[in-house]
Amino acid sequence: MTVEVWGMMGAGAAALIAGLVLVWPRFRAAAGVDKILVLGPALEAVSLAIFAAEHFTAARDLMQIVPKWLPGPLFWTYLVGAALLAASLSFIAFRCVRWAAGLLALLFLIIVATVDLPGLPSSLHDRISWTLTVRELCFASGAMVLAGSVWPHGKMASALMVVGRWIVAAVMVFYGIEHFLFPHNVVGVPLEKLTPPWMPASAAIAWLVGATLVIAGVAMFFPRLVRIAAAGCGAVLLLVTALFYGPIMVDQIHTAAVEGINYFGDTLLFASTVLLAGSGRAGSESS
Repeated sequence: MTVEVWGMMGAGAAALIAGLVLVWPRFRAAAGVDKILVLGPALEAVSLAIFAAEHFTAARDLMQIVPKWLPGPLFWTYLVGAALLAASLSFIAFRCVRWAAGLLALLFLIIVATVDLPGLPSSLHDRISWTLTVRELCFASGAMVLAGSVWPHGKMASALMVVGRWIVAAVMVFYGIEHFLFPHNVVGVPLEKLTPPWMPASAAIAWLVGATLVIAGVAMFFPRLVRIAAAGCGAVLLLVTALFYGPIMVDQIHTAAVEGINYFGDTLLFASTVLLAGSGRAGSESS
């Protein structure tokens, strides 16, 4: 395996272990659906660590994504990697979360504005372009909800949570519908990859995940249902990450390992974003 693969897997494993250890006191103190929602920042940190490692170990490949009008693409690639790593560490330790989440949301919004949106007009009929654009927007919105949930009570906190939740909910419905239209593609974030033929009942899995996304997404527009919808859908997506993408990642470890890890990390990031959308009460953290 390459340095890139070892780096991504090592960073993810380290973040997972550290995150679960440090979240344990808050997990024990939580009750009901909060036991699932409280895992959101720690699990998000795992994905962020995986992608941070990729930015450091495959910088020269990733710098091709940087807009051509920006000088020093290698610098910006490393800077994004450092930002993802800093956010990951903040979420693991649950320190300075309001600033880390707010800046992470800003980072994703900048990616949408500089990378996704400029190419969208030329590919309006390409569903993958739309899927990728709203994916980054969804990631930004989940971070907005988390920032609002730990921000001092006020109009800013409420606005961050309400707007963030609505965007995440809308993306969930959009992705859910795509599952019914393209049941033979991978689930969670419905990208172009086809589900491997050895995966049992792939269409049924797609329909189940699609129905979950649509129902939970609609429910999240209703304040009283937000937490249960986020917890339920987030739990389903975590199962998808482990039981659907885990085997795919293992199957590709000697052929397309980076792709397998990317799909695993991407779906885990989507799952944790849905959990973050259920955030609503400030946790115990140091600003």
